[in-house]
Amino acid sequence: MTKRLYILVSLLTITIGVMAQKLVGEARSQVAVGEQFRLTYTIDTQDVSDFRAGTIPNELDILMGPSTSRQSSYQIINGKASSTSSITYTYIIAATTEGTFTIPAAQVTVDGQVIKSNTLTVKVSGQAQGYQQGGTSGSNRRGGSQQQPTMRDAGTQITSSDLYIQVIANKKRVHEQEPILLTYKVYTLVDLTQLAGKMPDLKGFHSQEVQLPQQKSFSVETVNGKPYRTVTWSQYVMFPQMTGDLEIPSITFDGVVVQRNRSVDPFEAFFNGGSGYVEVKKKIVAPGLKIHVDPLPTRPAGFSGAVGQRFNISAQIDKTETKANNPITLRVIVSGVGNLKLIKQPVVEFPKDFDKYDAKVTDKTKLTTNGVEGSMVYDFMAVPRHPGKYDIPSIEFTYYDTQANTYRTVKTQSFSVEVEKGAASSSAIDYSQSDISVLNNDIKYIKTGDAKQHDINEFFFGSILYWIALAILALIFLTLFIVFRQRAIDNANIGKMRGKKANKVATKRLKTAEKLMSVNKPGQFYDEVLRALWGYVGDKLNMPVESLSRENISQQLTDRYVSEDTVKLFVQALDECEYERYAPGDTKGNMNKTFNAAMTAIMNIEETIKKRTRKNISVPVVFLIVTGMTFPIESDAQESADSTAETTITVALPSNSVASPPKEITKAMADSAYAGQDYQIAVKYYETLLKGGVSAELYYNLGNAYYRMDNITKAVINYERALLLSPGDKDIKYNLQMARSMTIDKITPETEFFFFTWYRSLVNIMSVDGWAKTALISIALAILLALCYLFSDRMWLRKIGFFGCGLMTAVFILANIFAVQQKDKFLNRKGAIVTDSSVQIKSTPASNGTDLFILHEGTKVEITDESMQEWKKIRVADGKEGWIETSAMEII
Repeated sequence: MTKRLYILVSLLTITIGVMAQKLVGEARSQVAVGEQFRLTYTIDTQDVSDFRAGTIPNELDILMGPSTSRQSSYQIINGKASSTSSITYTYIIAATTEGTFTIPAAQVTVDGQVIKSNTLTVKVSGQAQGYQQGGTSGSNRRGGSQQQPTMRDAGTQITSSDLYIQVIANKKRVHEQEPILLTYKVYTLVDLTQLAGKMPDLKGFHSQEVQLPQQKSFSVETVNGKPYRTVTWSQYVMFPQMTGDLEIPSITFDGVVVQRNRSVDPFEAFFNGGSGYVEVKKKIVAPGLKIHVDPLPTRPAGFSGAVGQRFNISAQIDKTETKANNPITLRVIVSGVGNLKLIKQPVVEFPKDFDKYDAKVTDKTKLTTNGVEGSMVYDFMAVPRHPGKYDIPSIEFTYYDTQANTYRTVKTQSFSVEVEKGAASSSAIDYSQSDISVLNNDIKYIKTGDAKQHDINEFFFGSILYWIALAILALIFLTLFIVFRQRAIDNANIGKMRGKKANKVATKRLKTAEKLMSVNKPGQFYDEVLRALWGYVGDKLNMPVESLSRENISQQLTDRYVSEDTVKLFVQALDECEYERYAPGDTKGNMNKTFNAAMTAIMNIEETIKKRTRKNISVPVVFLIVTGMTFPIESDAQESADSTAETTITVALPSNSVASPPKEITKAMADSAYAGQDYQIAVKYYETLLKGGVSAELYYNLGNAYYRMDNITKAVINYERALLLSPGDKDIKYNLQMARSMTIDKITPETEFFFFTWYRSLVNIMSVDGWAKTALISIALAILLALCYLFSDRMWLRKIGFFGCGLMTAVFILANIFAVQQKDKFLNRKGAIVTDSSVQIKSTPASNGTDLFILHEGTKVEITDESMQEWKKIRVADGKEGWIETSAMEII
């Protein structure tokens, strides 16, 4: 029985687990003709088999799929471990015809049970931007082709005109070492879903593959009247090492083409086989090429082996004044486009009295379609042994210019080094290891969580909301000033103050009377009670005691809306006090009766007058507060809300920019791609998100992604942009410093008066809006301290209020000044980063101007003259000035 029950429970558990699983299909409900969209099916388990999609209508072409992705997570919360897993099947679909189409349910098997998904409906209307029926040559659409071919029936022959690969060399006749770009481009009229092929080892060539996106994006190109889907599949940069006719052999690629089997029974296809797709393997042969390589002309003496274009050489020395036996470092940079990795090391002729050490070589190149582009950096260290003045001659570099078909020689400037007498030489010092101090540090991690985005010119400082906040603070100050001023006037009114203190004086006298009653001193007791009664009513009515009588007391209290019963009780207390002191009988009981009557009368009168006073005062005060503050604030808040709404719309859909990013891309997705070391995807996501508004967090994370990709120039640009938005962020400053340390040019800034450095650091503590918020907080504190100074009775509080108010007012003024400066710095951005691998700075804005000096990528400059479109005058941190082409730099 127990065994049967166990089996029954197990079966029930399995059944419930299977029933809990759901296959969820998702797709956009409305798309345009020519637009791509994703069709996904997700189930919360990975123990699945036999996935089958429903019959997708012919009007919805399958570009790719199904691709499978698996997700798993494991977490421990409060000591309890839990895990989740799921699997997603994804199709890339393109709509080709207008109409409303239904995608039937898909199915999958889980633990032997068939689970079906929901059906989906897709409405196709209008045309995607740039889509043209039939396609045009050279047209492109992001994410795929603009026209998809109709899927062919199973068994249809795939000819060489339906699917082929074209091999393109940008040059077929070159000189030795001259780079060649070899491109393999796919042309297809069929549904190609997979392609694989590998370049064999080439004899006579030094080759490198150009990194292309793994996710291929097709475009449409018309060839012989047919709209082919085309994509650049792979590219190689090759440097011929031999002369004569060199052959690039043919390559056989293995492709997979999807065809549709229309012979499948529709009922059987729906329940057991999806749409009846079949995969057909196809071998595609990419033809070979022949390249004719000419030898270089007679090589001059000192030829570096460099072949290419735009080569230049520059040099930097770390100091021109030193002491004997102290090392100096000479940095030599060779830049250009060509075979940079194969060139010879430049020769530096140090004076004979200098000990020279091997150069440290740093590769700052990148592979592009033009060849190897960038710079090779050589750091030479030398140690002068004797004092004196020494000259280091210029360094020459000879290369072959493929554009001019001639040899060219460029050279650096020469240097003079003044060596003073220093410490005696010590053989124990190893100068070969002292050239570089390596810090075992890394950049700070990305900023996770939500990012605050806004329009590039949107600030809280100076906005309507900022002025509303200041107006509210001013209204609060005026209201509190009126209230406290009225209180001060009341305190100055002696009669009114006596009336306010009447209850305290009477209470004090009654306590004394109570003590007299306890020691059984009736004469003194009744005298004290009478003084309490007459004193209270005299102070409260602001009348001298000798002018009081029972009649005018009754009249005055009645005029103050004291009830008739209370008036009678007060007069009765007076009478009892005078009568009971001489009455025979229980002396203790008489005193107690008189005490209770006096106390009750005073309490009733006090309560009645206070109620009336509060009623008279509360109406105008509340009216003042409500009408003077609440209504305008609500009105202003509504206006602010409207303004904020308008600003939000402007940020989301700027009229002069690309449409806002797709809803499915989030910062969490970009952060996840970065964490998974998929930096190219992270860059794409961050840049897409930034189209919806600027953000210090997004620029910072984008800089990190570029840093991980060794694109230091882009990293510097994005760190600089993040620093503009958040100048006080320590992580941004640290990572920017790390990136700058990896740039080529080592610029020593001009010295300046310490006050300016200190002032600039103070301004950069916070951003524009950070200073604006500081200004509001400081003026609010100034208001409180001013009220404390004006209306406090205690001298120490008045001193704190006076000096504190002055200090906070100064902070308010400075915060606004700093905010204005920060805002002006942001709106009138003058900073820029050099993006070319190397660029000659000219004396005049013309290509034939005199060369002044060379800057390399990643170096920051300040634009001082932007009156011309193609040229800008710049200033470097060390004080050098000159003209640079606009295309060679990027504005921060």
